[in-house]
Amino acid sequence: MDRSLKVTLLEKSSKLLSKVRISGGGRCNVTHACFQPGMLVKKYPRGEKFLLKAFRHFGPEDTIGWFRDRQVELKTEADGRMFPVTDDSGTIIQCLLREADRWGVEIRMQEEVKQLEMDGGRWKVRTSREVLQADAVCVATGGFTKKEHFGWLEAVGHTALAPVPSLFTFNLPGHPITQLMGVVKPEARVKLTGSKLEETGPVLITHWGLSGPAVLRLSAWGARELALKQWHFRIVVNWTPEYHENSLLEYLRKFREGKGAQKIANRNPVNMPQRLWDYFLGLAGADSDLRWADLPAKKLNLLCKLLTSQEMEVSGKTTFKEEFVTAGGINLAEIDPETMESRLCEGLYFAGEIMDVDGITGGFNFQHAWTSGMLAAMAVSAGQEGVKK
Repeated sequence: MDRSLKVTLLEKSSKLLSKVRISGGGRCNVTHACFQPGMLVKKYPRGEKFLLKAFRHFGPEDTIGWFRDRQVELKTEADGRMFPVTDDSGTIIQCLLREADRWGVEIRMQEEVKQLEMDGGRWKVRTSREVLQADAVCVATGGFTKKEHFGWLEAVGHTALAPVPSLFTFNLPGHPITQLMGVVKPEARVKLTGSKLEETGPVLITHWGLSGPAVLRLSAWGARELALKQWHFRIVVNWTPEYHENSLLEYLRKFREGKGAQKIANRNPVNMPQRLWDYFLGLAGADSDLRWADLPAKKLNLLCKLLTSQEMEVSGKTTFKEEFVTAGGINLAEIDPETMESRLCEGLYFAGEIMDVDGITGGFNFQHAWTSGMLAAMAVSAGQEGVKK
C-alpha cells in the first residue's frame, strides 16, 4: 500500500468488526482449509463463477500468510474450519486495528453514508455529518436486509438483487422432537420436499427446531426458494443416512436374529444418541422393555420408515446469529471480479456481502470478504499510483 494515500473508514454503527467478534462462537472462523479455487467456489450458492477469478488472485493460503506475517497464527480443525490459535476473535480484531493504525487509516464512527455523486472526476460522499471528496470509494457495508437500502447505489446506476436471508435454522413450533433440545446427531440427511436440495451432516435439535451444519447449508442453497415459500415448507430427515428404508430393515432383521435376547432400549444398533433412539421407539409404539426378538414386524417396519424418512413441517426460521448472511446484493455482472471495481462507475469498488455473493457456514463468507477487500485495495492503490505518474 502507498503510504501517501489518505484512507478514511466510515462506520455507521458505534462498534467496529462486530461480525468478526461473534463469529465461530467468539473464536472467529477466519477461513477454511480449501486451497483449490475450483473446489472452494463450490461452497458459494451464489457467486461461483465470479469468485473463481478472484480466488486465483487471493485465496485462503494468502489469507493465512497475511495473518502470519502479522504474527497471527491460524489452526485447522477436523472439519476444515480455521481459527486463530488463541481461540479468541479479539486476536483478529486487534490485528486488523493495528494494521489500520500502522497505515494511518482515519476511522470515523457513527457516520452513515447517505449519497454518492460523481462530480468533476471525483466522488462526493454525503454522510450524516458532512460532504467528503474522494478519488475512490469502496463500499463494504455488509449485506442489507431490504431492497430499498440499496437506493444510494442504484442512484449511481447499479442494480441490486433483493436480499433474502441465508444461513438460518428451521422452526418446528410445537413439534415433540424439540423436547430433545441439545441432542446432536453427528450425521443426518435433510431434504427439502419437492426439490432436489438436500444436505448431509451434523444436525442439532434445539428448543425451537433444527439447526447444525446440514440445516444451515440447506438454508443457504435454498435461500430464494424458501423465501418464496415464506419459510413454510416440508422436509424429510434421514437420521441414518448410511441406510435407506429397505436396507435398514434388512440390517435390523439380521441384528434381531443375533441379539434377540437384548432389550430394544438397551441395545441401539444405529449409533444414535440414546434420547433420540428412545424418542423413535416411542414414535413407533415399541415398548422399551421389549426384547428385539419380540418386536413385532409391523413396528419394526414403522421404526425403519421413521428413522430414514421422518417428515416435518417447518414453520418459520431463526437467524443463525454467529453468521448472519443474506443472499442478494449488487449485480455481479456490474463488477470486475479481478479488481472489484464497478463496470459502470470509475473509482467505485465493492467488497464483501454487499455483492450478490454468499457462502455456506465454515469461514467461506469471511474468505470472500478478505479476497474482495484485498483485490479492491490493490486496485485502488495501483490506480492512484498511475494517476500520480
